[in-house]
Amino acid sequence: MSRIGLKPITLPSGVSYELKDGTAIVKGPKGEVNVHISSDVSVSLTDGALSVSPLVEGTPNHGTVAANLHNAVKGVSEGWKKELELNGTGYRASVKNGAVVMFLGYSHNITVAPVGKYTTISCPDETHIVVEGCDKQHVGQTAALIYDKHRPDPYGNKGVHYKGQKMIKKVGKRAATGKK
Repeated sequence: MSRIGLKPITLPSGVSYELKDGTAIVKGPKGEVNVHISSDVSVSLTDGALSVSPLVEGTPNHGTVAANLHNAVKGVSEGWKKELELNGTGYRASVKNGAVVMFLGYSHNITVAPVGKYTTISCPDETHIVVEGCDKQHVGQTAALIYDKHRPDPYGNKGVHYKGQKMIKKVGKRAATGKK
């Protein structure tokens, strides 16, 4: 049985929960998130906390549904955030019409639009990109789309990488040892 599924999910003030046709709709100040509720799990609201209980003993969806509900509640109250950095000579990014436009050394600019209604992209400066939103999946998917446009090069560490990501730089080709 899932230990995560046994923990109650407290609803902060300003967050509402509604169940419709196997989908939980969690609304809050940051937006709205829909969570699919499996048919072998039941969700109940008691004393301002959501509790998830399995209808079938040993169901694998018990913990998954509880974790998705917890992420939705946290997202609509606090929000999710991913930060990316650009490394490379001349690499830069800017925001135009809600989408990020990047110059990553190619012959053309690359544009990535946010995934999801409540996801936003901002650029505090030319080499940093911040993706924010209430749905953890949409924030992660948007950040992954940006990351995939130019993954970091292991030899020069050029490219797009997540803030705080450890980069292991490989040694390039060495000169011949003089043996013939």
